[in-house]
Amino acid sequence: MSTVSDSRTAETARILRDAQPSARRFSPAVLTGFGTAISSIALLAASGWLITRAAEQPSVIFISAVVVAVRAFAIGRGVFRYGERLTSHDAALGQLARVRAGLVRRLVPLAPDGLGGARRGALLSNLVDDVEELQNLPLRVVLPLAVAATTSLASVVFVAFVSLPAAAVLLGCLVLAFALAVWVGAALGARAERSLAPLRSRLSDALVDELGALDVLQAYGAQAAASARVRIADEALRRATVRRATAQGATSGAVSLVAGLASLLVLLSAQPAFAGGSIDGPWLALIVLMPMAIFEVFGPVPLALASWRQVRGAAQRIADTVPAEIPAELVRDEPALTGEAPPLGTGLSLRGMSAAWPQRAGARDEADDAGRLVDVSLDVAPGERVLVTGPSGAGKTTLAHVLVRFLDYSGSFTIGGREASTLAGDDLRRTIGLVEQNPYLFDESIRQNLLFADDGASDAHLWAALGRVGLEDWARDRGGLDSRLGERGALASGGQAQRLALARALLADFAVLVLDEPTAGVDPAASDALLDDLLTAVGDDHAVVLVSHVAVPAHLIDREVRIVAGRMTA
Repeated sequence: MSTVSDSRTAETARILRDAQPSARRFSPAVLTGFGTAISSIALLAASGWLITRAAEQPSVIFISAVVVAVRAFAIGRGVFRYGERLTSHDAALGQLARVRAGLVRRLVPLAPDGLGGARRGALLSNLVDDVEELQNLPLRVVLPLAVAATTSLASVVFVAFVSLPAAAVLLGCLVLAFALAVWVGAALGARAERSLAPLRSRLSDALVDELGALDVLQAYGAQAAASARVRIADEALRRATVRRATAQGATSGAVSLVAGLASLLVLLSAQPAFAGGSIDGPWLALIVLMPMAIFEVFGPVPLALASWRQVRGAAQRIADTVPAEIPAELVRDEPALTGEAPPLGTGLSLRGMSAAWPQRAGARDEADDAGRLVDVSLDVAPGERVLVTGPSGAGKTTLAHVLVRFLDYSGSFTIGGREASTLAGDDLRRTIGLVEQNPYLFDESIRQNLLFADDGASDAHLWAALGRVGLEDWARDRGGLDSRLGERGALASGGQAQRLALARALLADFAVLVLDEPTAGVDPAASDALLDDLLTAVGDDHAVVLVSHVAVPAHLIDREVRIVAGRMTA
């Protein structure tokens, strides 16, 4: 367990390092931020000195230089502020783009089977909201803390040249304010901040579940319960947001109280020097006003600490979603891609093949053995139609995913006499195609959904593919190839989705087609007809591996094999 925790901590630290721009890229933002802060402090201090000195009615020549300085500080503050925004956001957003691209590159080897345990809402939150949160590391954590630290130190040194006691008091108040910001923020807001992202994921899951299955929920009278789940999740998120805002308000209030106390204590500490004539009225006004200006710059520190807790939590969730290493059950270290389909030759051959789904980190139980394959041997000749049956969890889908190299294997699996592990997955999938139990349809037109399989296909080829799977009349009734299918194919039924997925496979012209439970979402009375249409559309010159837990008419297949508890029984 300690090893898992150490690995998670190391991965979180790596993600945070990746989110922070390099010192060379980010230093202009810190320097311009420092310029903005110093200009603000100098503007207030110089203005106080000028007003106090002007009350003594000196010659204009004695204050003209300070008048020019006040104008310069006012202009400089705006110029530096613009430069800070420009350089900091340029560095942060550029780094965020690199982090996002790197994360996608790391996700590709995990998909689809390495992400099977993540709920869609949580995965969306982790990989969109949490990645976006990482940009706050340089913008709302590093920059304000760096600017506040350097500006406070420079200001204390400046005050020390005027009054050492005042500088010591100012330094003490700054340390006290930082300690309060850390303690109050952690005590009141840390728990709420840590819970925000999980609660957002929970709300997202609830919304996806209700909206994605609204018709089914209404049909079975379960929509009220689903809506209640959404309301409960929304209320929990609202309470956590209020708690975080309350904690931030309390922290800022505590820092403001220390700021007022600092001005009073600096005045008291400088009073003896003023009474003794060591400093005059204008300089006393300057150092009394300094704490107000410094604490204005210090003000973002509590928010920076809160942002740090949120950024660190986001990095931890990303680390949990994207492991540092690809699980052993997935394909790793693939050969180089050639872009050519390996020839089927004499067909597929499995000998002593074993495979499993990725294990859940830090836990193992009997359920982890579901879908595991052990010592499987199977041959599929060109043009042959093989039915793979067995109870749920026996390993049928595992076999389908091994055949298309979503899962790695031990033993032997050859295609045309060539070991599958020596082929790049994308090359192998030019010969072996998979039509899944729940095929994915994009929120695009029928044409675009088909062109994903063959982007050079003409409309005539698309209509021919639709005709082979029995969807030509349906597509014409909907308005043709340009009619949209809705989010995740919501405007197509389960059977129509399977037929569209098969039409895509026909356009890709796979030599071997794996059909994984193609009638799972279809009414039992229509399943035989759908299977007949699907297998007829494939043609006799293509091999088919049909995975199904229900009986299939004998005339549609050449032979049947059965998997029970991960082992081939026939």
